[in-house]
Formats: sequence, C-alpha cells, structure tokens
Amino acid sequence: MRVYVPLTLSGLAEAHRAGELGTGPLVAYAVTPALREWYLSDDIEELEYAALNRAALASLRLLAADPATARRRVVVAADVPDGAAAADPDRGLDPAALGEVRVAGPLPLAKAAAVHVDSVDAEADVSAAAEALAAADGGDDDAQFVVDGAEDHELLWYATQELPNLV
Repeated sequence: MRVYVPLTLSGLAEAHRAGELGTGPLVAYAVTPALREWYLSDDIEELEYAALNRAALASLRLLAADPATARRRVVVAADVPDGAAAADPDRGLDPAALGEVRVAGPLPLAKAAAVHVDSVDAEADVSAAAEALAAADGGDDDAQFVVDGAEDHELLWYATQELPNLV
C-alpha cells in the first residue's frame, strides 16, 4: 500500500538522520474507502494524487504549528505492507480525516518511494496559507482563498537518492 506522510523540511532532515520517518503510529494519507467515495473516481492515479494533496494540506498544518521551519510543504511517499496502515473507523466520515491512516510501527526511510517538496517559488504563498489556515478552518472565505493559493503550487518530485541534497 502506498502512503503519503506529511512532514516539514526540518522533519525530513530528522528522518534522514534517524533513517526512519518515526517509530509509529504515524499519521499518513492513502487511498481509503472514504477517499474513494468522496473523490468519485476509480482511476488509481487520480486517487493517489488526491491522497498526496491531503498529505500536503496536513504538511501545511505542520507548518502553521511551527513558524520557525522553512515554508515549504513536504510529503514522503512510502510503500508499506497492506496491513500496516489502517483508517480510524470512528473518523471515516469526518471530512477532515478523508484518506487519513495510521501506520503502525516504525517506517524506515528505505521504504520511501519518492519525496514531494514545494519549490522555493512557492514559499511566499505557502507562508501566507499557513498564516491563514486557522481563519480558513473557521469559515473565512478570504482566508480559504489564500490557503487555496498554496494548493495551486504543484509539489516537485524527488527521487530518494536526492534526499541528502534536500536536507
């Protein structure tokens, strides 16, 4: 199963030093039944892209909580055994939890398939989105427009061999 783990650049640097994304349980995003129902598509590539975008939003939340870190969203795509990630059945219909899974146990960085990171050009929009996130969550349409501005930036794809250059 492919999972998408939201991080920050400082979190990615820590994972690189430790050789793992964490000891678990980790919050990640994947193609879940709830995500399939919400997205209304059977195309696995489209569904995985939706899960990646959900992880990018979670990365934005991490940035909002840590104003000192670089303002670039980071998502690590990793492959885990099918039973290693599970959705919380109590949050299945919660719109904020669409695609959210918990990965049990440690997730070695060697399981990473790719790393997705914002370009430097996205930093201003991502920074503004992180600052506007709380207001957007509260229903402020102008703030939501700012958050959506960050989503207009595509995350760049990096091979795992490029990880030392990213951190």
